[in-house]
Amino acid sequence: MTNSPIKTEIDFSAPGRQVGILTVPYSYNLSGWAQLQIPIATIARGEGPTVLLMAGNHGDEYPGQIAIMRLLRELNLEEITGRVILIPSLNMPAAKASTRLSPVDGMNLNRCFPGDPGGTVSQIIAHYLTTVLFPLSDVVIDLHTGGRGVYFFPCAHMHLVEDLAQRRRMAGATMAYNTDLAFLYSDIAGTGLLPVEAESQGKTVVTTEMGGGEVTTRAVHRLSQDGLRNVLIHVGVLEGQEQTRSSLGLSPTRWVQALDSGDYIFAAESGLYESLVDVGDDVDAGQPIGAIHFIERPDRQPTIIEAPSSGVVIAHRGPTVTQQGDIAVCLAHDVPENVIATFSDSHSG
Repeated sequence: MTNSPIKTEIDFSAPGRQVGILTVPYSYNLSGWAQLQIPIATIARGEGPTVLLMAGNHGDEYPGQIAIMRLLRELNLEEITGRVILIPSLNMPAAKASTRLSPVDGMNLNRCFPGDPGGTVSQIIAHYLTTVLFPLSDVVIDLHTGGRGVYFFPCAHMHLVEDLAQRRRMAGATMAYNTDLAFLYSDIAGTGLLPVEAESQGKTVVTTEMGGGEVTTRAVHRLSQDGLRNVLIHVGVLEGQEQTRSSLGLSPTRWVQALDSGDYIFAAESGLYESLVDVGDDVDAGQPIGAIHFIERPDRQPTIIEAPSSGVVIAHRGPTVTQQGDIAVCLAHDVPENVIATFSDSHSG
């Protein structure tokens, strides 16, 4: 396999606390000798699992970036058993520009896996994760929101992987985030996702969708930060008492899924989007859930989007200005009990 052009002075095998950078060669029009610099840190002590923490895969998704930066500053070496690798802003060009896609190569980093060491900047980063950091890791945590385009009910989510032992590990870590809803999703927008690559290597993968948009409430920040710490305790790399929904006085996590293409409802016309429901609302089949208004024809009645089936609104359009083909609503449904049973160690398989 071709070696990655990414370099770092971080010694991933060394104990202790290290803070450094990943350097990605990048020649642009003002300089032939230049590089992109991605901050990275490791905190390692003794024998235990390795957890890779990442946010900023998309640059316009902020709570995870802040949560990892806080964690980097706050973690004490004495609290760690194993190794934590922290990358607060994985897609540094997009994070600086507050964009979903990298302004360097116009690519979606989350669609670039397994990557290419001779490709664009995004493909080089993806290849480094695939060939260097994922193999080092037992647990991969990739923190997201809906960005500017989509507003999610804050949730942890995962794929329904085939391997039952891996599925149980992932479900346990997902529930450790202590979100009201836990979400099973499908990949309707193409291949090359970071979580899929990590899953294919057998890793315990945890991802989140913590709201979206430019405004992040204190409650979402708290959930992002407290949940992340609790997951680290759950997987055994951070000391402390794991908090459960029960210990917090909360109802059990509700598992929901959107695994059918019909659960993803797109705008048939361009206009101004009005949400008629809130994320987290339960809706009935045929219920109006959104409306598209037309600024050039204010006398025209809006197009009403109706729920194709009963379910819970897990996400809806973020910006009001909407183009034909934009996602309007994602409708999720309760996960069947026989599937939930596979999340438990007591399941016989």
